[in-house]
Amino acid sequence: MVLGTSSGAGKSWVATALCAYYRSQGLKVAPFKAQNMSNNARVVATPDGQWGEIGTAQYLQALAAGAVPDVRMNPLLLKPEADTRSQVVLMGQANAELSALPWRGRSLKVWPQIVQALDALRAENDVVVIEGAGSPAEINLHDSDVVNMRVAKHCQAHCLLVSDIDRGGAFAHLYGTWALLPEDEQALIQGFVLNKFRGDAALLAPAPAMLEAKTGVPTVACIPMQFDHGLPEEDGVFDDRGSTGAGQAVHTTIAIVAYPRISNLDEFQPLLQVPGVRVVWARSPAQIAGADWVILPGSKATASDLQWMRHQGLDAAVAAHANVGKRVLGICGGLQMLGEALIDLHGVDGNEAGLGLLPLVTLFEREKTVRRVSAHLPALRGAWAALQGVDLQVYEIHHGQTQLRADMEAGQTQCADEPVPGMVWQSAQGNVWGTYWHGLFENAAVVQALWGAQTPSLDDVFARMAQGVERWFTVKM
Repeated sequence: MVLGTSSGAGKSWVATALCAYYRSQGLKVAPFKAQNMSNNARVVATPDGQWGEIGTAQYLQALAAGAVPDVRMNPLLLKPEADTRSQVVLMGQANAELSALPWRGRSLKVWPQIVQALDALRAENDVVVIEGAGSPAEINLHDSDVVNMRVAKHCQAHCLLVSDIDRGGAFAHLYGTWALLPEDEQALIQGFVLNKFRGDAALLAPAPAMLEAKTGVPTVACIPMQFDHGLPEEDGVFDDRGSTGAGQAVHTTIAIVAYPRISNLDEFQPLLQVPGVRVVWARSPAQIAGADWVILPGSKATASDLQWMRHQGLDAAVAAHANVGKRVLGICGGLQMLGEALIDLHGVDGNEAGLGLLPLVTLFEREKTVRRVSAHLPALRGAWAALQGVDLQVYEIHHGQTQLRADMEAGQTQCADEPVPGMVWQSAQGNVWGTYWHGLFENAAVVQALWGAQTPSLDDVFARMAQGVERWFTVKM
């Protein structure tokens, strides 16, 4: 089990590396995280043959492990809709009853499903790599814990405790976290890991030995900072370092609007690796000025994120960008924003006027559409014509259903249309494009068609991570 002294310490990354490592040793491996809080989700099959959601981190960990992603790998997913409210997804399905319960009231109802999922994975695999959440020393939540030490005690997991040394105070973080645990839980901590280290590792002495003298726990790894490791950041950290396509001269700047409830931003990771493409996470009109593309990504709260855009002046900036013929791409919630109106009769998201860049109306429904899709792109206009004939593997996660409304056309000489009915829409001029499909840029053929470039495959990324475990850990894992 991989625990952390805080969110962002690197639990997901270390767990992914261990999945890849154990796979490279010829073992049958599965990842597991009892509860994940993230709006980054992937679509996977459920045991009854339906589609369900799990956190992106566990999806990628499954691929690193060479396993088929499964809802049991992340039985509980919390998708924040506001600062004090989340949609609860249990075993892949949104659960309105659990979503309405207070935080501490959920543990009794979800623990049996969590245990069942974990025990099934343990029975089927040689190794299960478990990831914790936040910190195991969040003592205000200890009694209702279903993701950290309760899981560790259930299976007597061998636990690593990871700290982000780049933030400073790593030894205090490790010692303080260990010290706040009860003795029976301290006994499960088998090793400390210093993550994101920059500098001369010899300067760490004598701190690791002093820490072991106080706790009995050795420091088993010092992992160097990995700026270009090739995986998306689990918590959606916006970091422009390394986002200019491997240091190439910039030929294309893409501004991705980073509204408060942005979702599935992990799907843009391939753009950070395209030579000559610069990615900007835009929160102001100035960050859109001069961009070649603007992308409106998915949102877990489309109506409120639209209001936020208007408050920032981003609505006018996006419209101005489109009106001079530059590319605008809307994905899922971003697609809905491009239309004329959002209509919510069931209290799912909210009512709001759209940006009016496509003659579309979205009606929110109680039931969520969750599925994976194989698609073939037909003829497209203008800026997107290069994608004609491309075959895609994509996925959908949305409550809204969107329709083209010809009566809302703003007098264009050529009407907007939907080259893929119910899924893809394009403007009369061909520069504004909207789709419900997530994962476009994870298709190598799309990157090749748009920029004539290739990006490293996930298999290459996982192989490097497995090799890193061999180098960085001082004990056999």
